[in-house]
Amino acid sequence: MRSPRLPGARWTRYILLAALTTLAVVAVVAAVRRWPASKAGPAARPPASAEVAGSATYVGSQACATCHAAETEKWRTSQHAAAMVVASGKSVLGNFHDSRFTYGGTTSTFSRRGDKFYVRTDGPDGRLADFEVAYTFGVAPLQQYLVAQPGGRLQALGVAWDTRPGSERGQRWFHLYPHETIKAGNPLHWTGFLQNWNFMCADCHATNLRKKYDPALREFHTSSSEIGVGCEACHGPGSIHVMRAPQRSQAAGASDMTALLAERKGISWTMDPGTGIAARSQPRTTDREIEVCARCHSRRAQITDDTYAGDPLENAFRPNALDAALFYPDGQQKDEVYTYASFLQSKMYTRGVTCSDCHDPHSGNRTLPGNATCTQCHLAARYDAPSHHFHRQNTAAAMCVTCHMPTTTYMVVDPRHDHSFRVPRPDRTVSLGVPNACTTSCHRKEGAAWAVGEIQRRTSRPAGGFQQFAEAFAAADRRAPDAQRQLREIAADRTQPAIVRASALDRLAAAGSNDLPDLTPLLTDPAALVRRSTLAALTHLDPTMRLRFAPALLTDPIRAVRIQAATALAEIADQSLTATDRTNFERAFDELVAEQRFNADRPEAQVNLGQVLLQRGRTDEAIAAFREAIRLDRTFVPAYVNLADAHRVKEQEPEAERALLDGIAASPGSAVLHHSRGLALVRQHRLRDALAELERAVTLDPAEPRYSYVYAVGLHENGQRAEAIRVLQASAARHPDDRDTLLALKEYREER
Repeated sequence: MRSPRLPGARWTRYILLAALTTLAVVAVVAAVRRWPASKAGPAARPPASAEVAGSATYVGSQACATCHAAETEKWRTSQHAAAMVVASGKSVLGNFHDSRFTYGGTTSTFSRRGDKFYVRTDGPDGRLADFEVAYTFGVAPLQQYLVAQPGGRLQALGVAWDTRPGSERGQRWFHLYPHETIKAGNPLHWTGFLQNWNFMCADCHATNLRKKYDPALREFHTSSSEIGVGCEACHGPGSIHVMRAPQRSQAAGASDMTALLAERKGISWTMDPGTGIAARSQPRTTDREIEVCARCHSRRAQITDDTYAGDPLENAFRPNALDAALFYPDGQQKDEVYTYASFLQSKMYTRGVTCSDCHDPHSGNRTLPGNATCTQCHLAARYDAPSHHFHRQNTAAAMCVTCHMPTTTYMVVDPRHDHSFRVPRPDRTVSLGVPNACTTSCHRKEGAAWAVGEIQRRTSRPAGGFQQFAEAFAAADRRAPDAQRQLREIAADRTQPAIVRASALDRLAAAGSNDLPDLTPLLTDPAALVRRSTLAALTHLDPTMRLRFAPALLTDPIRAVRIQAATALAEIADQSLTATDRTNFERAFDELVAEQRFNADRPEAQVNLGQVLLQRGRTDEAIAAFREAIRLDRTFVPAYVNLADAHRVKEQEPEAERALLDGIAASPGSAVLHHSRGLALVRQHRLRDALAELERAVTLDPAEPRYSYVYAVGLHENGQRAEAIRVLQASAARHPDDRDTLLALKEYREER
């Protein structure tokens, strides 16, 4: 961060820096992560057969049934098989007998006409119309319904059916956003792009999905080899396996699949009588099975659909790390994160556990009922006993998952277990405000402080657990002065899970830190997510450092890493790259552009595309991308901010201000738009008008200390020094650790 110096110099410096960093501030980005169980990096994880990967085709789940009858029978009763099904009397579970549901002043009617199902509801123009249900979507604890719309789109209705029994308050229609009023034109409306199946859902509810968005026509030509999650979604295309099966034994033929899921083959778990915990007979040397599951059971961005089961995850996806918006500082799930990132931070993962140790991969059910799943590896006499869990045996409170895998409910009715397998820490509820399993759902009246005392009294042990990064991440999230030092230590600590180290690097990148750990071991780390997050942090360093470290990663074996290396170099690639590095950069940059064009139906992808084109000096193309983002979603704030910045680059200040005014008209409550317009007005030397916009930003988002800081600097420049101090004092009360605020306040007080 910058230290206050002369007020005028600070004001000018901030305006220039804001213009240069707008792209980074509003970019839609993601992160990847994994802690490998061995020294082998991702390059050591090729598909089972290069021949299979290059030539096998998809044959459908029915082709597997002849030889794999038992597995097929389990699969047919699974939620994977029911993930997406043609709407029929057998698949539709909702009440379509002229039932009605009212939401936001609109009454939707669900009816059946022969073999077809219809909903009469508000369409894209807000008027009531009849729409035919094409597919069911999911089966328990809720079922959604897909409706075909022009341009090859399938859209998910916002009204869903609660499939739980009536005794559990189910068998009813409900809206997925019950506390909002979603009208036509809102991206969350069932006709909006945030409810679009082709992008939001299809890849995880169909097999061999190809999105095929045509940006020129702005329509989809999406295809798949099978709707629902079929055998080949997890095992890869099976034509060669089916062809060779009659001549081979099942064991020999297994190598004919792209995803050889053999991490558990020949493995046993031996109980240690001293600890009461079992150990794996051999270390797990790949993450292939986990990554096959993670393709769908993770919060991630998609890079391409030119992929198959068994391909390294980061070649096609960019899973999120422990972002503050998605996770609490201690790593507990907050937003809907789909298991993978939680599991990667767990001790289970580090000890070699895989998904199928606990879940039957074909039925989706747990391998054993109740606590028996856990006592496969945790001695029942020690851990499934009141002396450990402090509750009466055979009650819900005595279930292992109650304390170690607490649930968060998503989509109104769907409770999902946190897979970080953590020790309850009510002391962190007291100190950091994070949830804990003791008092979040059970002992609410007693409170966290009571739970701390009870645990200390019953165990006589200090609070512990595997995840030991909460305090550092909490410090970073509140911008504490010492946070960056703590993050550097975590990033460099090889005893931490890779996802934790990557998350520390992501926080350093978000803070724009120029003080990073030793980059060499991080950029050669076996985990692709650490290499990628290191490159993201490197992007904030001066060009000399980027040119020194990033080129080597342009040929990384993992696509997501190569793309991040190209991102780090995009602005400076023309300066000092060797001929070889320049060739490698152009290839990686093409992959970067291809990723955004693959997602061209999304406004954030258009903004990302515009950003990198602007960095390469292709300003007119960048402006076209930002305008396309606005066409896709007129409320998408980053598009207006970046469009204004592109006009600023072309020294077109009136056009820049017009872009921001258009954005404010579409999203009048956006603090960043008012803040950005304030900066634009400063550049036009219209300080009085600028101060009004900067003040508006502070009013709209007092939680962002940067807005208050800049507004105070502007007031000071305008001679309103007492008011500047007042603004900084109010901000310091809200953000006592914000360095810029405190330094400016100190300087202005001393000046008086």
